This record gives sequence, structure tokens and C-alpha cells, in this order.
Amino acid sequence: MTTQPNARPTFRFLSLGAGVQSSALLLLAARGRIRGFDAAIFADTGWEPLAVYRHLHRLTRIADAAGIPVVRVSRGHIRRDALDPAHRFASMPLFTLGPAGERGMARRQCTSEYKIRPIKAEVRRRLGYPHPRRVPAWVVAEMAIGISVDEVMRARDSDVRYMRNTFPLLDLGWRRDDCVAFLTAHGLGDTPKSSCVGCPFHDDGFWADLKANHPLEWADAVAFDKAIRNGSARANADGHPLRGSFYLHPSRVPLDQAVLRPRSRRVDGPGCGPWTCPHTPPVDTGDAGDIQPTASPAATDAADRPVVAPSSPVPAHTSAPTPAPAPVPAGAVRREVA
Repeated sequence: MTTQPNARPTFRFLSLGAGVQSSALLLLAARGRIRGFDAAIFADTGWEPLAVYRHLHRLTRIADAAGIPVVRVSRGHIRRDALDPAHRFASMPLFTLGPAGERGMARRQCTSEYKIRPIKAEVRRRLGYPHPRRVPAWVVAEMAIGISVDEVMRARDSDVRYMRNTFPLLDLGWRRDDCVAFLTAHGLGDTPKSSCVGCPFHDDGFWADLKANHPLEWADAVAFDKAIRNGSARANADGHPLRGSFYLHPSRVPLDQAVLRPRSRRVDGPGCGPWTCPHTPPVDTGDAGDIQPTASPAATDAADRPVVAPSSPVPAHTSAPTPAPAPVPAGAVRREVA
């Protein structure tokens, strides 16, 4: 969505995922290499690896010294919420296995729910127009996003008028390797990848490292994988169990039984940022404030059901089978059932 041509940004923010590219942007600003930020906004899912939280603490000290506040926003704890029968389930891209062996994947709503929405709410608050107040067309904030040249295809305009996405790494012509070199030169060469501990998009290299070197986080992921086997806790509590199974690993076996085959030379790809998940486009949960509107029972039930990719039909819930969704053109975004 485009902004008014005469609208001048009122604020300049950084979408801080605490991974390589966004960390490089914050350090560039702190060192005066690029224009500074009024705030760096970190959307906390509550379930990042401990290494990410330690790194965020380092970044906060660096940013504070440069006069850039690091703001942590949150809509809840994604792990606890997913297992809470009383909480609406924001679908994670879990691997699914149907009763007849159908293989599919649940739709990804978690990025929009736990990252994009709280960032939008914070931007609105700082602009002085919290939801549901309408933001005037002439009120605009810049949002710097850490996308480098090697992933330029992920750069896109904001979907709301009051935010204008900018990509300083593209302006510099930097690739991810340039970001790593810059961080290393300033003592931050061990910057971790930002993503939830239990993200189904992790490759075998991540799982093998977690198992070998981070036993508590590995045990946490294994326990979560077991807990989500029969679907959404909310749907199960409402009497709509999943016909089939959910899994964290693409082999669709329990995580602690999966045969892990990490690459001999690990390739450290991009992590999960609010607008930069490298895997699939997020489901747009709209522009809302900090409080999730209360839906009718029918709407809540529909929202709690897993929606799966059309190429791989997966079981719906037993009480009201849902047909597989119609194919969606490449690049299109499905909207959450309201």
C-alpha cells in the first residue's frame, strides 16, 4: 500500500529481529554509518533461543549508548498460548499426517500474530493513533527492514498507509556476508539466527545442534512436539479433535525419533523476521491493536482449525469436515477466517 506522496515520515524505526541483518542495521546506526532510529522494535514471541535473548541484551547496551531505545513488544507467549485450551490458536506451519497417510502443512499465522501485529500496534501508539483511531494520511513512519541484496526478492511495500518500508542494506549494496563481516569486526560474529525454538522450518542442522549442545531447549522442543500431536488445544477442548497428527519435523515422526541428517557444511540461512520469513508469505491478520477482538463461537472455532496447503490435503476436524481450500496463485496471501 502506498503512502501519500507529500507525507514526510514522522518517525524512523527499525524492525529488530536480532538476527544477522537487523543486528547489522542497528550497529550501523549506532556507529553513525547510516541515519539513526527513533526506536528499534523487537517483537518477542517468548520462545526465542536463549542465544537470541543474550544477543538482544548486547544489542540493547550498544543501542542505549547511541541513544536508540530498544523496545520489546509482545502479544503473548507462543508456546504457552498454543497449548492453552482457553487461547485462540494462531496456526503454526506444522507438518501434518492424515489418517490415510495424507501429507500436508498447516497455514502460517504465527508471524503475523506474534510479530507483525504487535509492531504495528507500537508504531500506531508512537504516532499517537492507537487502534482503533484512524491514522491520517499525512502521518507516516519509516520502518527499516534488514533485507540484504542476496534476498532482494523478499523486499516489499508495507500493507498499511502509515508505515513506509525502507531497506538500508539494499541502498548500501550489502549481502548477508557483508553483514557478518561487519558484525565480526565489532565483536558480534556469533550473532545467532532469530526464530522460535520450535519452528517447523528448522533444518536438520539446527535440530542436531540443539540436541547436542542445548539439551534443555531440545527437551522443550521435544515436549512441545508431543503436546501438539493431536492438534489445537483450543479445538480439542471444544470437542473438535484433529483427524490425523501434527509434527515439528518434516519426516512426520516424533522429533526425538527423527533421523537427523545435517549437511556436512552447514549453510546458515536467514532467520524469521516480521516481514522477512524466508519460507512462505504470512497470513495477513490485518491492522489491529493490542487486544484481540472477541469472535463469535462459530468464528472462533473456524479460526482454530488448521488450514493446509492446497497441494497436500490434510484432515479437518471430525465434527465439521472442512474441504481443502482452493488453490491460491503464487505470491497471493490467504486471509485468516474471521
